[in-house]
Parts: sequence; structure tokens; C-alpha cells
Amino acid sequence: MFSSCTSKTQAAEPSELVIPAQPGQDNGLTIGLTRQETLHTHGIRTQADGSVPAEKALQKLEQGNSRYVEGMPQQRSFDADARLALAQHGQNPFATIIGCADSRCPLEILFDAQPGDIFVLRNAGNTCTHAEGSMVGSVEYSVCHLHTNLILVLGHTCCGAIAGATATALSKTDKSQNDAQPSST
Repeated sequence: MFSSCTSKTQAAEPSELVIPAQPGQDNGLTIGLTRQETLHTHGIRTQADGSVPAEKALQKLEQGNSRYVEGMPQQRSFDADARLALAQHGQNPFATIIGCADSRCPLEILFDAQPGDIFVLRNAGNTCTHAEGSMVGSVEYSVCHLHTNLILVLGHTCCGAIAGATATALSKTDKSQNDAQPSST
């Protein structure tokens, strides 16, 4: 069971802006390239930025997944300054995602997210059963300490863990039914 936690009120998530370089204008990049500017306090989502309402977080995940499906991820870099900002100012993910450990399902890529955007929990079969300590504790941490307002459980097709668990459950059911039938001898 999840513990109760207090809610922290923060300003809403700012929008991201993309400002193209103008010919002849020095913007810190080679002229003619595009540089992404954000309204995040430290250039990347950190604890200095506001929390994101669940509806907006879901919208951001849907938009990121659409970019992934279309093969049009945002062009951005995760450089030493971004790593330093996250290390110094702390993470502030806008959503928590419980996904499968399957190496074919990299959540940050599927949602076109960068480090600091989503709090990722992965295990085989993307499960959180019987108050499993590490998964439940991690979800509680994301909600109570990091103040994420959206928890998404993401499944995928051709999941070996689910297929294996289903086969095991079905074989136990078949064995139970066979054991319950009277012997014909």
C-alpha cells in the first residue's frame, strides 16, 4: 500500500522554445544551425522548475511518443552543463513510468525524453505485485519526494516475461484439473 505524502505546490511547467539561428547572428553555434532554448531555470528540468500536472505530463509523453513513431526526435544534446545542473540542482521528472526490462523497450527513447524528464522503473513484465518492496518504494519516492503527478504502467507486445508467466500459470491450472479428476483404474 502506498504511504501518504504531502503535496508541494509549485509553478506550472514552462513551455520549451526553439530559437533558430539567424544568418549573421552569433548565438554560440555555427551560423545556420538551430539551438534549443528552454525556459527551465538551469537549461534542463531540475528541482528549480515547477511540477507538471498529470494531464500536461500525459500530453508531453504522447507528444514524445508521436515524435518517436514519426522518426522525428527533438534535436538536443545532453552535455556536461546539463549533467552538472542535474547533479547540483536535483532531478524533477514530470512522470513516473513502470516499464519492462526488455532491452527492446528503452523508455527514454520511446518517449523522446532526456535525462531528468522521466523517472523510470523497469523489471521483467513491468509488474508491481504483492507490494514488491523496491518497486513500490521507488514509486512512493517519485510521488512523495520528486512530486511526479503521473504514474504510467507501460506494457509491450511479445513480452517474454508475460508469456512465461502465462505458460506457468496455465500449466499449473492444467495440473490442478488433472489432479482433481478421478482415476480410471
